[in-house]
Amino acid sequence: MEDGRKISDRRACNRRKEIDAGAGLPEVQVEPEGVKDAAAGSPGANVESGGAGCAGTELPEVESEVKDESCDIKDPDVKIQWHPGFCAAAELELMADKAELEFQAEYNLSKMPLRIDLLVIEKRDNIEIKNEIGKIFRKYNVIEYKSPDDGLSIDDLFKVLGYAFIYKAEGNKVDEVGVNELTVSLFREQYPEKLIQSVRVYGYKVEEKYRGIYYVTGFIMPVQIVVMSRLDGSRHRSLKLLSRKVQPEDLKGFFEETGKLTEQGERKNVEAVLQVSGMANEELFRRMRRIPEMNEFMRNLMKDEIEDAERAGELRGRREGELIGRQQGELIGEAKQAKETAERLFGRGDNVSEIAEIVNVKIETVEKWLSGSNAKV
Repeated sequence: MEDGRKISDRRACNRRKEIDAGAGLPEVQVEPEGVKDAAAGSPGANVESGGAGCAGTELPEVESEVKDESCDIKDPDVKIQWHPGFCAAAELELMADKAELEFQAEYNLSKMPLRIDLLVIEKRDNIEIKNEIGKIFRKYNVIEYKSPDDGLSIDDLFKVLGYAFIYKAEGNKVDEVGVNELTVSLFREQYPEKLIQSVRVYGYKVEEKYRGIYYVTGFIMPVQIVVMSRLDGSRHRSLKLLSRKVQPEDLKGFFEETGKLTEQGERKNVEAVLQVSGMANEELFRRMRRIPEMNEFMRNLMKDEIEDAERAGELRGRREGELIGRQQGELIGEAKQAKETAERLFGRGDNVSEIAEIVNVKIETVEKWLSGSNAKV
């Protein structure tokens, strides 16, 4: 993929979890929810399976629907950034074929001032992906994830199709990205009933190809809608954890499947998924920590961070008597490290009082960190 088409850091999923190291204690950067307005055309009606899109026929009337389609939206005290967790979960899901795939996120669509939380996965030619969610993949695969707090409507579908067309049109030369090399995937926890109804009214066909994975045929490119709550938990542990209603067996299965991972990138993805899931399911994670093997797994995963926090405490004692300016700089660095450790511990299920004791700060400070405020140690 040409340099002008991608963000500078292809591992943007992990980068979004990093904290800006500015003066004083850094603030947590909350990413925008995504572009709210994008133009999208409407296809023709009564398109047969495998058709080519616009047909120029009269469109049937579709019942108007609210943009934020049925989902139980909560107003959490702590803002959960679901998208980095989804990027990490997607990499874990497709880990068996990671050598054949390239993950890119937060796309800047070239000349247009359009920054979007899309995940684009590039696949090598003639490679069949083992995981069910990747069976539909071609060379360029545009993916949109909707958090449990977001709806998914017919307009969202056409908006993502529009993004795919822009992606195709912004190549360095004419037809560099072939339309027959593109796919679109939409991920959401709950079944988007109104969206499916609207798609069928427009004449497209919807088929549940695999459990929880629905193929939509009739568009110019393959489209799939992945309903994560309906996926087979034994095959899709990572995605099942992106919910406010995680089941104990899914969390336990995730621990068992990821406990053997040793590569740094894989461990960071595991941590990212657990951080998001832990914030959304604090009580479940607290209960699971009472199970010895689960608690041991979490502590092993966070071993480096815990040791870093302990070393930071020792350094504070040894550095007494140093110059005031140097002490202040070191304390800022330790505070940043303690803040990052607190976020990781919260993601694995520790409560606020336990975190405050481990990183040696006040409970109020930990609460401010987790809510995205800037607090001084």
